[in-house]
Amino acid sequence: MQQFQQYIGGRFSDGSARFESRDPATGSVWAMMPEAKTADVNAAVDAAETAFFASEWAGMTATTRGKLLYRLADLVAENAQTLAQLETRDTGKIIRETSAQIAYVAEYYRYYAGLADKIEGAHLPIDKPDMEVWLRREPMGVVAAVVPWNSQLFLSAVKIGPALAAGCTVVLKASEDGPAPMLEFARIFDQAGFPAGVLNVITGFGPECGAVLTSHPKVDHVAFTGGPETARQVVRNSAENLASTSLELGGKSPFIVFEDADIESAVNAQISGIFAASGQSCVAGSRLIISGKIKDAFLTRLTEKTASVVIGSPDDMATEVGPLCTEGQIRTAVDLIAASQAAGAKVITGGAPLDCDGNYFPPTVIDCSDAPNAPCLTNEFFGPVLSVLSFDSEDEALQLANDTNFGLASGVFTKDLTRAHRMMRSLRAGIVWVNTYRAVSPIAPFGGHGLSGFGREGGLQSALDYTKLKAIWLRTSDDPIPDPFVMR
Repeated sequence: MQQFQQYIGGRFSDGSARFESRDPATGSVWAMMPEAKTADVNAAVDAAETAFFASEWAGMTATTRGKLLYRLADLVAENAQTLAQLETRDTGKIIRETSAQIAYVAEYYRYYAGLADKIEGAHLPIDKPDMEVWLRREPMGVVAAVVPWNSQLFLSAVKIGPALAAGCTVVLKASEDGPAPMLEFARIFDQAGFPAGVLNVITGFGPECGAVLTSHPKVDHVAFTGGPETARQVVRNSAENLASTSLELGGKSPFIVFEDADIESAVNAQISGIFAASGQSCVAGSRLIISGKIKDAFLTRLTEKTASVVIGSPDDMATEVGPLCTEGQIRTAVDLIAASQAAGAKVITGGAPLDCDGNYFPPTVIDCSDAPNAPCLTNEFFGPVLSVLSFDSEDEALQLANDTNFGLASGVFTKDLTRAHRMMRSLRAGIVWVNTYRAVSPIAPFGGHGLSGFGREGGLQSALDYTKLKAIWLRTSDDPIPDPFVMR
């Protein structure tokens, strides 16, 4: 059985307690994880604060910070396969996805390495003739980064990368579900040459780890990725320390297909959009909104392709859909599907857990044409479940797409360029993909609004978000400042 340790102040330790981690593909215990409690969280935040003010980090030039991030990127690339294997083992995410995604994570660190010495201030054309005023961007301080188990190397890179580029220090809380790759990442980070305490990696449960971290008086910013309910608690916690927050939450993203779309291309994108990562993605295209003119043809082709999806062991490169990470996701899917059927929705394919070891749930398609109020249309499954609605007009498609409290991602498939522009302008989502889906890049920001959160990750702006502005005034006149109490 493998043993993992937390990383605080440049040192590895077992933590105040230990807990078991189960393999989602078999249900068996395979590793022991460090459980951070209040004392561990305090130690991690103290280490981050000490590092933030220490000359080794605070006095380091931005260019040197960038070089360290380049070194980290190289180490992530060198160790990508090890990280991928651990993520597959601990979360059930299939190896063909973890291998590809983690290899690309190195590019995010390279992007922020290049930005480190390009975070600039400004000179203001002030309206006072004897004054010069500059704006200086300074690091925000200690950052609490909280990431979920899915895509955790990626979701941590878009927090750690810009935070370190800006000169902040970080306490990263990995999810208690599948933390192995982040704890291994700490070992890789340790080799990069950063001063001790610049990054600290812990994991643990809500009250004694997450709540303590996000409400800690020494934390200046909380960057959180997860679900809306936990996010509400994070915001309440941040009221204790008045930390700024950025929230990247869930979604119920519309995938809109017009009658002129390339059906084969759209079907392939829809399968990727909802069944990739077994549907365990915040941007999953979980609501298919299809033109009634092509609905039958589209669903026929979609069902044919869905039937050929390979379900199997996540460590097999042939597997296309693996297990869900937790048993709780299975229960959620079963309950929501039952409630949706009671509301009039019809299961086209799938719909029930597989009778085998592990947390396996098959790709599922539910027709909600006669059930516009079905719970599956409004609740995030975080699993491979697609809900289908049809439309007769562009206005109806837009109304159905925007009929959600989420606002993270959306997809539009059409050959009509002017229609595409109308949809891009009117969709209430932080991301609009046209004739593609799930494309990402370190250069492009992503994020949402509503129940999908606020703030952006990726791109230049995310690095600026880890800074605060300081206004510096310099009086240029040699004349004495007049006595303010002498009337003239």
